[in-house]
Amino acid sequence: RVGVNRLRGGVAMRLAAKDELCSGCRVCQVACSLSILRENNPKKGLLRIDPHFPVPGNYSIRYCTQCGECAAVCPVEAITLVEGAYVIDKETCIGCMACVEACPHGVMVVHRGEDTPSKCTLCGACMEMCPRGAVYDADTGEGGR
Repeated sequence: RVGVNRLRGGVAMRLAAKDELCSGCRVCQVACSLSILRENNPKKGLLRIDPHFPVPGNYSIRYCTQCGECAAVCPVEAITLVEGAYVIDKETCIGCMACVEACPHGVMVVHRGEDTPSKCTLCGACMEMCPRGAVYDADTGEGGR
């Protein structure tokens, strides 16, 4: 599975995931939470790791593919495409949550105490920190520590 291009340090990046490499460690979620929200809280990461029990070690990774469904339903055009990633303008957002319902991957989230949703901006923190390379750059194959 592959997302779209994002300029990262002047170089295009396409977020991708290999579910079979995921150990469920949630390091990607911690990296995301630290990078985007400045909190050490994997529950606030903007990608999801889904366990498939009872099979041990079977996980799937859900992340924003930058499909644009969120932007298409936003009544005030608070979500715009910036360098390959859809970004929410929190000042313009009216908190209607239409984008949350429209997200086909369930990764447009609203954290407790917040009035507006959050989503992946393709910062790459998850990709850089994944110890098994389960989250990676599809163009370069780079990812993991």
